[in-house]
Amino acid sequence: MVQIEPFIPNQRTVMENETKISVILPVYGVEKYIEKCVDSLLSQTLDNIEFIFVDDHTKDKSIDLVKRRIEGSPKASQFVFLRPEHNLGAGMARNYALQFAKGEYVAYVDSDDWIEANMFEEMYQKAKEYNSADICICQASKDFIDTNKSEILTNPQVEPGEFTDEKRSYFMTHYVSLFWTFLYRRDFLLDNNIAYPEDRSADDSFFVACAIMKAQSLSYVDKPFYHYLIRPGSICTTKDNTKYQKRLIVFEKLLAFAKESGTYAKFKEEVDFIYIKKGYISSLFNYAINNSELATDKIEKITAEFERLIPDHKTNRFVKRSLPTRLILWNAKHFPMATAKLLQIIGTKRKMAV
Repeated sequence: MVQIEPFIPNQRTVMENETKISVILPVYGVEKYIEKCVDSLLSQTLDNIEFIFVDDHTKDKSIDLVKRRIEGSPKASQFVFLRPEHNLGAGMARNYALQFAKGEYVAYVDSDDWIEANMFEEMYQKAKEYNSADICICQASKDFIDTNKSEILTNPQVEPGEFTDEKRSYFMTHYVSLFWTFLYRRDFLLDNNIAYPEDRSADDSFFVACAIMKAQSLSYVDKPFYHYLIRPGSICTTKDNTKYQKRLIVFEKLLAFAKESGTYAKFKEEVDFIYIKKGYISSLFNYAINNSELATDKIEKITAEFERLIPDHKTNRFVKRSLPTRLILWNAKHFPMATAKLLQIIGTKRKMAV
């Protein structure tokens, strides 16, 4: 259990009942990028935001740079600094900060990224238009620091308003893990026990999936407000030859969440398809990309775990509709080593996240 530090009320001037959005930012090893992030927070046009920085025992001067950047700013009192007893990892650091958040809504920003000045004003207004929607979604720009190129990352587009079964089914089978493009109603997260898992792999995908499963209403702003920076040394570009194991654990936990929350009874095929794509197939990719020396027994073990959890995957209607998915499943079962080598080539060629 994480030890919670006592909160000091005079750190805030924004009244608790006036705080519209709490923005949570874990901080670890980002001193080269964090000042641009802070500048984008200071430029936000929405009033009554709090920015909660979690010093996750960073070894560089990231936190000092934040404090120096906001010094003398009229918005300095909106910045809150927390430090847990030990390093938690980004996901658990976000959980830690949520206990202190006072905003009606919660947003998550990675401290090496940056956002457009009107992001939170437009998203908050749009969320309020739909009777305080549980979630509001925007788009993102994926920025490559080494090439100065960008590409737009989009969430599935569904009609705003009530999150009907049809909309939920579509979103669950098409979502991407852009958790920082979401604005979440704080009470919605707390009431449904939506939190990041302690495993340091695919925790963002887990979190988004849980929110999609339980949200009753949503709103949408079709603009790329968030700038997601791809840089050397970030989690998505750092190799970890055990990451596939953590991913499998996380998506087994997602199956458990779906069953415990009542979602699985109505959306079994959708939840199973999430596991097939983001649990099983992505774990195969993770294993292939992160390990130069491949072993048939490990590939077979990944497949055996998948078949144990989703024994009826062949009859899944979403699998039947996806030829690439069917091909990967069949080949991984019958030609595990050849499949892994092919995934390794594809991942390397496309410079896929590891």
